[in-house]
Amino acid sequence: MNLFQHPWYFQFFMGLFALLLSACEQKNEYIAPPPPEVTVSQPTQQSVTEYLQFTGTTQSVGYAEVKARVSGILESMHFVPGVKVKQGDLLFVIDPELYEADLAAAKAELVSAKAEASRTQTELERADQLIKKNFISKTDHLRRKTERDVAIASIGLKAAKVRSAEIQLSYTQVTAPISGRVSRNRVDIGNLVGEGEATLLTTLTQYQPMYVYFHLNERDLLSLMKLRGKKAQETGHDTDKKSDNELSIPLHLGLADEEGYPHQGVLDFGESELNTSTGTIELHGVFANAEKPTRLLPGLFTRLRLPVDETANALLVNERAIGADQSGRYVLVVNKENKVEKRPVILGQNLNGMTVIKEGIKANDRVIIKGLQKARPGSVVNPKTATAG
Repeated sequence: MNLFQHPWYFQFFMGLFALLLSACEQKNEYIAPPPPEVTVSQPTQQSVTEYLQFTGTTQSVGYAEVKARVSGILESMHFVPGVKVKQGDLLFVIDPELYEADLAAAKAELVSAKAEASRTQTELERADQLIKKNFISKTDHLRRKTERDVAIASIGLKAAKVRSAEIQLSYTQVTAPISGRVSRNRVDIGNLVGEGEATLLTTLTQYQPMYVYFHLNERDLLSLMKLRGKKAQETGHDTDKKSDNELSIPLHLGLADEEGYPHQGVLDFGESELNTSTGTIELHGVFANAEKPTRLLPGLFTRLRLPVDETANALLVNERAIGADQSGRYVLVVNKENKVEKRPVILGQNLNGMTVIKEGIKANDRVIIKGLQKARPGSVVNPKTATAG
């Protein structure tokens, strides 16, 4: 007997066939993927000082060329090149013999002039007695008075000549006109100097304090003027009568091989008007330069930072959260419905990987700091709050 002819087998296979047909007729259904996961963080609030930044050039507060003011043989040198000297320290000696002789002669002439003045004074006193008795004429008396006056005038001339000779002799002792670091000697011992011109012997550079010059554009100048007015109001000073130094406007400096701005100084001086060809004004700051060894030398390029404003509760976000397109800078924010919003922002300064947001966000906004490539404005995301640290 054929099994398929049996009723029970026939029903079983028919049911199995129907089940297979039913499975084939089922359609594939699309299951949406879960929202992308992003990391969000609320802006950090802290007090922030706003700075203007510049590049500047150091320049010594004092520089002097030491020259021979009299002619003669350079007799000796009394310093080691490169060391610090004080004002008045002896640097060179020019052969003084000729000038000592000139001074001696001038003094002798002064003694002679004084003797002549004494003689003419005695003659005049005698003439005063004689004219009262009509023993001499008025003309003779006048002659003796004139001789006395000429002799007194001669004392003044001879005294001036002595003073001139003393000055010339003092110039043979070449001393430091300012305190500072002395350069190398430009003339060797034994050479003739000062003949026909003031021979350059060496130079002196004053390193303490040190000036730093920089330029400020018009917009930054207005910010600085605002700060200056605020400082003057706080200290009760009249800005027309006080310098920036006296108002203690701080200025911070860093060199090419230094991190940050380790040198502290003050703004000291500004020109009275802007340069119309460049649209800038030149300013300079003063730095004590008291480090040992001295760090600031004339001619160095520097980075400068000048505080102009302070915000008590500034909003800062991680710099990685900031994007840019043709419309400008922006951040992506997750709203209450976990949808992404694009917020145009105005940036402030950068502080240790954090950027100040002047406008565009609020303190309770959830800013996307990771997963920006997964987020699109209007899309839904799965926000995870960043952990501290």
